[in-house]
Amino acid sequence: MPKLRPLNDKILVKRLEADEKTAGGIVLPDAAREKPREGKVISVGDGRLLEDGSRAKFQIKKNDHVLFSSYAGIEVRVNGEDLLVMGEDEVLAVID
Repeated sequence: MPKLRPLNDKILVKRLEADEKTAGGIVLPDAAREKPREGKVISVGDGRLLEDGSRAKFQIKKNDHVLFSSYAGIEVRVNGEDLLVMGEDEVLAVID
């Protein structure tokens, strides 16, 4: 089974599931569901490499609930699971 480990300032995010119903109770088919812009951080890289050879610390940590734009990251499929690889700078906020 392959594992995916993000490099440098990249993070691995599992997108949250899309809502199946609208606020009014209408059930949405898969094609009509908007992809969620929230996810859970699965793992983080080592940090961005600085000119002095040290690594910048991440503001994001594993298991953080994050908000990102619709077009953030690159979608990958690992062991049947859809994940996103994105830079830390593509995350808009951490949801507490």
